[in-house]
Amino acid sequence: MILDILYIPLFIFLALQFPKLLLFDSEHIYYPILTKLILFHFVLGIAYFFITNNYGGDAYGHWLLATRMDYAQFLSDISSGEGTAFMRALNFIPANLLKMSYLSNTMFYSMLGSFGIIYFFLIAVRLVPYNTVINGYILFPSIFFLPNLHFWSAGVGKDTTLFLCIGMFVYGLMKPFQRMPLIAISMFLSMAIRPHVTLFLVVGFGLAYVLGGKVSPFQRFLFSAVMIGVGIAILPSVMQFAKIEEVSVEGFDKFATAKADALSGATAGSSVDISSYPFPLKVLTFWFRPFFFDVRNINGLIASLENLVLVIVFVKAMRTNPIGAFKAAPFVIKGLVFFLIVGTLAFSQSLGNVGIMIRMRNMFLPGLIIYLMWVFSYRQFQIRSQKKQLKPQPDKSTDAYR
Repeated sequence: MILDILYIPLFIFLALQFPKLLLFDSEHIYYPILTKLILFHFVLGIAYFFITNNYGGDAYGHWLLATRMDYAQFLSDISSGEGTAFMRALNFIPANLLKMSYLSNTMFYSMLGSFGIIYFFLIAVRLVPYNTVINGYILFPSIFFLPNLHFWSAGVGKDTTLFLCIGMFVYGLMKPFQRMPLIAISMFLSMAIRPHVTLFLVVGFGLAYVLGGKVSPFQRFLFSAVMIGVGIAILPSVMQFAKIEEVSVEGFDKFATAKADALSGATAGSSVDISSYPFPLKVLTFWFRPFFFDVRNINGLIASLENLVLVIVFVKAMRTNPIGAFKAAPFVIKGLVFFLIVGTLAFSQSLGNVGIMIRMRNMFLPGLIIYLMWVFSYRQFQIRSQKKQLKPQPDKSTDAYR
């Protein structure tokens, strides 16, 4: 605990300095709001610590097992482990060699999660040109202060690391040739943590590239071949990780049914029996629950209020021109939407626990938020274009235009 006095201020300092490495000269006006966003993120990290401390969740287990791990086990897990085993090994250095307490280790992951938040924030800044006001509130950057967006990306474990990986991957794709190391690191880590999510990223952004409309037939063929090759290379790890015995519709259906049964059992404190839900209701459950009828404690109430905000923003966006906005969207935003769709198709069919739904949804929530921002921005663009067309045009027959 004595070392916490050194570690915690260091992590906060590094998080506050990180945006300066990424901001363009014209973007430094965003630094004050990023500072508030980062500090808010660390506050939620402290809340995560108090909620999960003393065996309150997987995060504490990851840290505790890492403190007890020997070097041989570390080498074994870091080289060949996946999922939980790799996560334990990843915590070996901070928790064992650097002797971090669970608090300082949580703050370390809060720093990593804040990096992911910054990546998504800058993606929104650079791709969404117009802001909007909803019910008297400015949408951006307010929507980036949703509590669960920070809470589930501030704790020790897979969720925070994967959140950072997705942010790195998407930010890297905005300038892929310059940021190839960023893309490679993000794919390596995500493959080791949750290989199926890596597959979702490849499929989602591959579809966005191939269907983007601004790609030559040769480029489509080449990229499709690469995408298929990467997908085939990843698929065995995904199948082994998910314990699916065969690559078939029946195999995936069997896996989804088993997961739903396991997670919606009577022992699950926040279980939701989704087995009888129609497909659209399963999707809405994954995106927008828990809602007020699910509330059992203060955490559920906060999540419900947050989901109410998302529902209001989503409904208002869908009442504009979401399909037209999607067609006009940049490649990266299209990729985020496809990633959201693929992830939703997978997880909405298999998760029956509200707590796990929120954790899994957090990987896709930034993409949903950025897309909704883009929909409103596209509407603003259309309105401004119409106003310019309706403006009286000068008479070009006058001397001034000869």
